[in-house]
Amino acid sequence: MNLKDCYNFEDFRKLAKKKLPSPIFHYIDGGSDDETTLNRNTEAFNEYDLIPNVLRGVEDVDLSTTVLGEKIDFPLFPSATAMHRLYHHEGERASTRAVEKMGTIFGTSTMGTVSIEEIGKINKGPKSFQLYIHKDRGLTDNLIERCKKAGFTSLCLTVDTVVAGNRERDRRSGFTTPPKLTLGSLLSFALHPAWTINHLTHEKFKLANIVHMTEKGSSIEKSVMDYINEQFDPAMNWKDAEYCVKKWNGPFALKGVMSVEDAKKAIDIGCTAVIVSNHGGRQLDGSRAPFDQLSEIVDAVGDKIEVILDGGVRRGTHVLKALSLGAKACSFGKGYLFALAAGGQKGVEKILENMKAEINRDMKLMAANETVQEWWSVCIPCQIPMKDRKHGEWWSPMEEVFHHD
Repeated sequence: MNLKDCYNFEDFRKLAKKKLPSPIFHYIDGGSDDETTLNRNTEAFNEYDLIPNVLRGVEDVDLSTTVLGEKIDFPLFPSATAMHRLYHHEGERASTRAVEKMGTIFGTSTMGTVSIEEIGKINKGPKSFQLYIHKDRGLTDNLIERCKKAGFTSLCLTVDTVVAGNRERDRRSGFTTPPKLTLGSLLSFALHPAWTINHLTHEKFKLANIVHMTEKGSSIEKSVMDYINEQFDPAMNWKDAEYCVKKWNGPFALKGVMSVEDAKKAIDIGCTAVIVSNHGGRQLDGSRAPFDQLSEIVDAVGDKIEVILDGGVRRGTHVLKALSLGAKACSFGKGYLFALAAGGQKGVEKILENMKAEINRDMKLMAANETVQEWWSVCIPCQIPMKDRKHGEWWSPMEEVFHHD
């Protein structure tokens, strides 16, 4: 199986599994506890059906939208995710180039393996930084200031990770950062020589944005769960979030919002967007799927704040269903990380191209061209054929109403 054989999420997943050592693959693939929420995130989309229109003239479909203060070419962007260096030796360099080329927003994480400054130099398009509030508030302030200087266009504060979820797959597989050879993982690394050679012969693994601030960002072998529990601040509250909103003073998303109450509070503190997300089913197992909560949140906040859906997105039809319920755009994580593992920059480009093509095709099948739909809503009443029309025609001669010489 090669990259050219990847047509959908599952194809990229299979190729990534083939290329990655088991601990790395399962870190992407897994969720928390029994992974009920992980699976529900995608299953939720099946509870809704699409009803297409026909004969609407859809040769030209505009996929673009404006979200987080930036116009993007289609309503989907990769979620900000950590440690791309684990999945491909080029790390965030590969993914940010691909995302910029595809004309959408690139998100990078506090726990990225390429620095804020380097991302800013590589990618001149829309960029969002995923911020976590650390116990050391000076570290948080420093990250915000660095993002401003590097030209990031929006900030995203993740609020659902005050402690790490119970990710049992990681414990079973022996996942650590950086990867550690153990008796349990040795065979898996040996069976994936290309990944192992690339990992050992390229730059050393590091959490580039925080390595100079804390020893936990260095090469000390730690599980991600240990790092979160030691460094992220469980005392984080709405005042802390409001402080970050004001300090950033630009497009600001709160990620991990799942209740109407929290969405309304996000408006009150000045956020411009909420990302309805349960962290990909990796935190609280038993949480509702984001798609299940979407319409309730959209109905409650109206147009006071942008609503973005994150979680379970695998198909273009999933994006259309989210847009139909009022989402401004969608983001996805697992799919594009599998694509990065499968083929680096080309892999990320391919999955984004696939998703964009699906959205375009599905919008045409739905007759979802906004301008055309507006036009037809006006014109359709005029298109009802007259009963006394000639065969093959819609119109019928009218009697003269008035005459003027």
